[in-house]
Amino acid sequence: MNALTLTLIKIAFLAVLWLFVIAAVGVVRTDLFGPTRRRSSSPRVSRSAPHQMVVTGGSLAGTTIDLADSQITIGRADDATLMLTDDYASTRHARLFPQDGQWLVEDLGSTNGTYLDRQKVTRPTPVPVGVPIRIGKTVLELRR
Repeated sequence: MNALTLTLIKIAFLAVLWLFVIAAVGVVRTDLFGPTRRRSSSPRVSRSAPHQMVVTGGSLAGTTIDLADSQITIGRADDATLMLTDDYASTRHARLFPQDGQWLVEDLGSTNGTYLDRQKVTRPTPVPVGVPIRIGKTVLELRR
């Protein structure tokens, strides 16, 4: 092999090595800080205020709750606004509440977690219209 070929192979190897390092740093960053949130132009997300919560999956599918200015508690407790019969739901699993013109979902220390569109809810998180909230086998969403 001549010197030029050997130099090109070295440069290509370094480029591949740097791409691997950059990818590894990206994975570590995602693990530490969570995925980057991008604005979506998805038609499912609407900016107008929701007026009802609809259960779209699980044993209570089709159940609708009109949204007022008070919070909605979700779980297996008898005093929950939406009482679930789901074995994967905690007694006091989650709550939805209005704040500053938007609705937020908060996990109340449940065993199996609350998910907003495949992302685990770890703190009060705004809920866009049409984005699914999963609590055990129950799926619900806010609608206009």
